[in-house]
Amino acid sequence: MPTRYRDVLSATAGGQLTVTKHPHGCLMVFPRNEWEKFRERIAALPMSAQWWKRIFLGNAMDCEMDAAGRVLISPELRAAAGLSKEAILLGMGNHFELWDAQAYAAQEAEAMQGELPDALKDFSF
Repeated sequence: MPTRYRDVLSATAGGQLTVTKHPHGCLMVFPRNEWEKFRERIAALPMSAQWWKRIFLGNAMDCEMDAAGRVLISPELRAAAGLSKEAILLGMGNHFELWDAQAYAAQEAEAMQGELPDALKDFSF
């Protein structure tokens, strides 16, 4: 965990994290308190979203940062996200995304080549 996040995560979540699959092929890493909020929202989904409940909740694994700020990700979750040697951790507000570096670069390049989604067309930069 990068130093800029480590201190905040230690103070706000006691270094306790929950990791699960993301539909875009990366992993979501939540501070435990944020995970509880997300978990409640997912658990409240209707039966028509049962498979997504299984994907998010059934694959969730609790982890803790060690004294050096390292987090051990299970082999199953590493394989699901295609994590190899180099990874990228993106801060996404209330959680992080953990990507394989090559997969992220490819998807980012593809997104940059496309048009802005409608939700961003009137957004001021």
